[in-house]
Amino acid sequence: MLAASMSSWAQTTDNAATLSTVTVKDTAEIQSKDTVRVKKTTVGKGNQDIRDIPQSVTVFTEKLMNDRNQDDFREVLRTTAGVTFQSGETGEEDVRLRGFSLGQAGDIYTDGMKDAPLYERDTFNLDRVEVLKGSASMLFGKGSTGGVVNQVNKAPLLIDQHEVSYTLGTGKENRLTGDFNFKTGENAALRLNALVHDSDNDGAKQDKRGIAPTFAWGIGTRDEFSIGLYALDVKGRPSYNSPWINDNGKIVPTLPAKNYYGLASDHLNTSSQYVTLGHIHRFGDGGELQTRLRHGKYERDLLASVIRFGTPITALDQINASTPLTRTSKGRIGDSTMTQLQSDYTHSFNWGGKKHDILAGVDYYHDDANRNSSYANAAGNSSATNGLGTTVGTPNNGAWAPDMRAPVAYNTFKAQNIGLYLQDTMSLNSTIKLVGGLRYDQFKASYRNANGSLSDETSDGLWSPRVGVLFQPDELASYYVSYGSSFNTSADTYQFGSVNANTGSLADTPPEKSRNFEIGGKWELFERRALLGVAAFYSEKFNERNTDPDNPGYLLSGKRHATGMEFNLAGRISPKWEIFWNHTWIPSAKIDKSTTVLAANGGGAQVQGDRPGLTPKHSGSLWSTYAVTPKVRVGGGLTYRGAQNPEGSRAMEASSFVTADAMVEYSFDDKTSLKLNVQNLTNKLYADALYRGFYAPGAPRSVQLVLKTRF
Repeated sequence: MLAASMSSWAQTTDNAATLSTVTVKDTAEIQSKDTVRVKKTTVGKGNQDIRDIPQSVTVFTEKLMNDRNQDDFREVLRTTAGVTFQSGETGEEDVRLRGFSLGQAGDIYTDGMKDAPLYERDTFNLDRVEVLKGSASMLFGKGSTGGVVNQVNKAPLLIDQHEVSYTLGTGKENRLTGDFNFKTGENAALRLNALVHDSDNDGAKQDKRGIAPTFAWGIGTRDEFSIGLYALDVKGRPSYNSPWINDNGKIVPTLPAKNYYGLASDHLNTSSQYVTLGHIHRFGDGGELQTRLRHGKYERDLLASVIRFGTPITALDQINASTPLTRTSKGRIGDSTMTQLQSDYTHSFNWGGKKHDILAGVDYYHDDANRNSSYANAAGNSSATNGLGTTVGTPNNGAWAPDMRAPVAYNTFKAQNIGLYLQDTMSLNSTIKLVGGLRYDQFKASYRNANGSLSDETSDGLWSPRVGVLFQPDELASYYVSYGSSFNTSADTYQFGSVNANTGSLADTPPEKSRNFEIGGKWELFERRALLGVAAFYSEKFNERNTDPDNPGYLLSGKRHATGMEFNLAGRISPKWEIFWNHTWIPSAKIDKSTTVLAANGGGAQVQGDRPGLTPKHSGSLWSTYAVTPKVRVGGGLTYRGAQNPEGSRAMEASSFVTADAMVEYSFDDKTSLKLNVQNLTNKLYADALYRGFYAPGAPRSVQLVLKTRF
């Protein structure tokens, strides 16, 4: 049944003279809609077998995301082992992987190209999400200390097949998606994905409109071309934060996660539009050159309410329906225009009596960004002056504050980077492979604040190596040892730092540097229906940016590390039983060097010797389904995260949590199904994203009914 489904969704051209049968089979395996396991991935550049990548890799397939109803991209990240979230003051989640920042989503990619950090993402056009753990600057350039996340967009296939899905859910959710694939010629096809999503969420509204057409021609021939458009517009009201209670250093969540306490005038509106031109040239000797050009515009406008208790609260039993809450304004606005060019060459050949698998490429991006991180009402949104407070018992009370923001004044940031890389995987014999790669990046950026009083420029040139050894005694097992490096520039947050007292300009520091050591293995199990990966890692940032205790600015004087293990299992234990599990265990993590001084009261930011914030010992997710009958399939799963500190608040700790999800699906026939999902079965209240002083709660219990049909 699985093979038939894969074949139906991955039919390819009959032109055997230009594309071998093996390539067709591989393409089918990574494009299947009906499995949680894939053998090949593009996260390591090119189209590689996962067993040939000497690092931990986790892949979330379309099947897995559909089974769990992961419509929002953040829901995928939340079930990714090792991922945590900082709930920033300006409403943008700062994603962490193994405790290392992804630079406010700067290490999130789409089809291997840098994705903008501004907008709300949806999964309606995603074929899969690939996560590469550990340092990866050799492949992706700056950032990537803890790893990278790569979204893979759906591509046209040589078949006429369509899918429509409608979701009815709690919070007055109505979601309609369409995936339409038309074969328009012998080697041409058009694929169109579309989205309409409306939900009330008890006041935290969200309306989405998305469309993503892609036309490709010459599919499977010597020269393949494509043009794709993507547009997603999201309008909503954010549940910006909730105040916690300090119970002897324990963060106690307070307000019901379901309740919206912001103003009716609050909003979080984002949009993204980009066009991608693609070309693949297949050489007669088996080499392949793939080139993409992308230009896009991304916008974000946030005006939210900071929620606080109107009277001091020290225990949960002091909270009742009449407990007052205050609302004050917080805002941010920005846009980013990005142009990117990427060209990758892959080839396998014999030279010097050895087989070589070459990855080589060049990439370029230019980012022109405008930001205002404090674009909030100066007045008119304060309960103290305008009576716009509320009470715990009256959420979503319809209070409205006029938008009194002054005309926007932007901080401007311009950056460009060109990177060159080369990697060779050389087979010494039938069982041992050596991996060696090197990348050079030339990065330039300039920053100017809104009134022009502060400005700075930076230019960095950096080398990033990657080496590894693979031992593959048979087709079922692969063992590896690897080393990789990464770097983060001082411009990762779209500015450079604090003001230098001597020059009056922004204090620019050289890039931070990190390295990752990993040893692991990958095994095909259960008659090759499943893939298991186990790895031990040591990730270290060895010249971290620290504040200068003697002068305003920063020093590269810090060091921190995280040591642990990764576990990944995906596939079928039996033809009826499917499982996906990923787990990160970090027993040892420490700030090894720091200039931060311990506060007199023992609180404040983490200091030398502390465990870094947002680095729980255990995190991960389990999902499993079982076909009870040919028509009935049931599923369930757990998402868990250990106790952790907010970054910058060493004396506080959020408790560990576990949430449970369930699913039952009935198939009327091989084309139409009805699925019921219940998420957070016990309605667990927990702190999901953390910041010093407040938290963002995890989603409350929700129920969705999904009707899907293919035709």
